[in-house]
Amino acid sequence: VDTASTAGPLLASDDAEGFQARWTDVQTGFVDAPREAVERADGLVAELMQHLAATFADERGRLESQWDRGDDVPTDDLRTAFQRYRSFFERLLAT
Repeated sequence: VDTASTAGPLLASDDAEGFQARWTDVQTGFVDAPREAVERADGLVAELMQHLAATFADERGRLESQWDRGDDVPTDDLRTAFQRYRSFFERLLAT
């Protein structure tokens, strides 16, 4: 099963497009200033990782707030969250 397609993208499309545009800008600058491009690439990758971590933390926080209120979280919501974690985990291991 392709967990990437079953769980969907890890980023909202606007966020993904923004990061992609910034990456293209960094990559274009490599020819004229390779060291600066590597430094910018490092910063952009770090920012993307922080963004992903914040996204997962927000999702977890929403689930935990439902649990803290004593609300039942639908199994489908839990399944979706679990699939996103599994997809992200597998993508990280595949690199």
